[in-house]
Amino acid sequence: MDQPRHPYDTVVAAFATTRVPRDLLACELWLLFALLCIYVPVLNESFLRILFGIPLVVFIPGYALIAALFPAARDLDGIERIALSFGLSIAVVPLTGLVLNYTPWGIRLDPIIVSLSLITVSLCLLAQYRRAQVPEEERFVVPFQEIRSTLVTEFFPQSERSRTDRILSIILLVAIVGAIATTVFVIVVPKEGEKFTEFFILGENQKAADYPTRLVAGTNSSLYIGIGNHEYRPVNYTVETYFMKMTFDERTNTSTLHAMDRIDRFPVQVAHNQTTVMPYTIVPVAAGDYNRLEFLLFNETVPDDGITGTERINRSYRDLHLWVSVRSL
Repeated sequence: MDQPRHPYDTVVAAFATTRVPRDLLACELWLLFALLCIYVPVLNESFLRILFGIPLVVFIPGYALIAALFPAARDLDGIERIALSFGLSIAVVPLTGLVLNYTPWGIRLDPIIVSLSLITVSLCLLAQYRRAQVPEEERFVVPFQEIRSTLVTEFFPQSERSRTDRILSIILLVAIVGAIATTVFVIVVPKEGEKFTEFFILGENQKAADYPTRLVAGTNSSLYIGIGNHEYRPVNYTVETYFMKMTFDERTNTSTLHAMDRIDRFPVQVAHNQTTVMPYTIVPVAAGDYNRLEFLLFNETVPDDGITGTERINRSYRDLHLWVSVRSL
């Protein structure tokens, strides 16, 4: 009479290197290559990052989950597994992001990659263990050898086939390769969109609220200046800030600029598709009739200092302002 196996022996047998299912091993190797393409300096600037990264997001996690849930071949057929793998990946990834949003790490590249990697490896190990509990003849197995033999027979037949069959096979192969190449090209070399620059100011808590509008002479007031470059090239920007005195005539519906005194000027270099947010401190020298704080952004073209007033504002690339008051202590 056979003695019952100890649970430890069952676990050891399930994770023996000779029993690793090829499909799960392929998922783990794909994950490894994706991590290399994301973090290795040379590879992370090539098309390989996208080639290996996209399946890591849209297919691999879902496939590992399906493999863990349905270890037997009778549970689902191949087409159902593929379809559900895409669907569950689309569910797993956003849920991972939602959870990360409530953690100190937030939704950033590194936490997302680490989370997806841990989820994928854990599910692959669970799937391997569950398959080991199913009789060998009932386990789900991806027939790699049969798929290879079918492709070789189809495209490189040993027996004589009609000229038409061979031509059709070659056309099909060329069409598949062309479709893959076109997809990779579209992803790797996206069409250049509209060129623009974001220019914004934020309050003390880096939110679009609680701006310092009641200023005190000689006292620091803090805010943030943000520049987002979408010009498809690095840009050397120049930021200028001014205190201004303006009045508005309701009868003529016009504004008049009476005074414009520069506070600061500084350069900012921003790479394409990058956003720079800088802390900025305002210190009014003295109380006065200033009622407007002006922020001007220039690209490489900065007008001469002789150009002032509304003409300088009009020549700026972007401009922002806050209505303020300045009082003494």
